Amino acid sequence: MTIKLQTVNFNAKAGLEEYVESKLSKLDQFYDKIISAQVSMRVENISEKENKFVDIKLEVPGDDIMVKKSGQSFEECIDLSVDTLKKLIIRKKEKVSER
Repeated sequence: MTIKLQTVNFNAKAGLEEYVESKLSKLDQFYDKIISAQVSMRVENISEKENKFVDIKLEVPGDDIMVKKSGQSFEECIDLSVDTLKKLIIRKKEKVSER
């Protein structure tokens, strides 16, 4: 799986990129047909503490899987996104196996 990382309104540290790659690489054990992942991270200048946003789009055969999360840190957003993606991948895999 190839991972494309895009950052808006900030520069990502190397540790954050490695964190994203390590979390997303774990999704391969649930579904081996993931082609690529597009990760977009941005910081909004708003007064709320939850001003970090992460959008992850998984390219898989059929319909792509898209998740959007916000939180106080990028790590929190990524963890929430990966948990949601696991559930969606398992659900998609079950639908494919039923056919």
